[in-house]
Amino acid sequence: MLQVSNLSKVYQSDKIAVTALKEVSFSVSSGSFVAIMGPSGSGKSTLMNILGCLDQPTTGQYILDGVDVSHLPENELAKVRNLKIGFVFQTFNLLPRVNCLRNVELPMIYAGVEPKERRNKAMEALERVGLADRAAHRPNEISGGQRQRVAIARALVNNPAIIMADEPTGNLDTRSGEEIMLLFQQLSAEGATILLVTHEPEIARHTQRILHFRDGRLREDFPVKDTVKAADILAELPAKEEEPV
Repeated sequence: MLQVSNLSKVYQSDKIAVTALKEVSFSVSSGSFVAIMGPSGSGKSTLMNILGCLDQPTTGQYILDGVDVSHLPENELAKVRNLKIGFVFQTFNLLPRVNCLRNVELPMIYAGVEPKERRNKAMEALERVGLADRAAHRPNEISGGQRQRVAIARALVNNPAIIMADEPTGNLDTRSGEEIMLLFQQLSAEGATILLVTHEPEIARHTQRILHFRDGRLREDFPVKDTVKAADILAELPAKEEEPV
């Protein structure tokens, strides 16, 4: 599904060259659930920008779903971002003035999908994350955990090759965070390919594999031996108070 080979990224500032990534190589197979970890300045954000086709490597090769996207022109990269990648952000990035259904429709608007088909697919995506009954609500009328589920529905709606989640539980309480990790685990079990950036080891242990970066290099790449099951954690947590309607 995803392969990077000898990937490097150098930023030029005045006369100073700053190397953010140094000869990084790894592959991710279809259906994998992978955590990317590392301290501030380790290169993980630069890597995610490149994997998300928001930036391009200085050298090296990046193949996504069989397509070499290493040095595509910006208009082609935009198509790849819209059709092959689903993004989930820590801050949700929902439009506050439109309802949840409309927020989920947005990637399909850019893809030129007809209105009726957009609505049907958006409702299916909301049903998939358990929020069909919140379709007419605006983001400020639902909880943080529900907003993140709307964001995940939006990421899923174009059936992307890969989902990229950047600190998706960072703004959530413990129970809401576990509910999001349960959803990711369910999506992974259904065959979704997921890359998740997190600084929290306990969140990374919900995945199948951890890539650990430091100083721009991939220092460790190892499987998670005893994956934490979000459903088990949720069963031990106190029940959540009724969420806003």
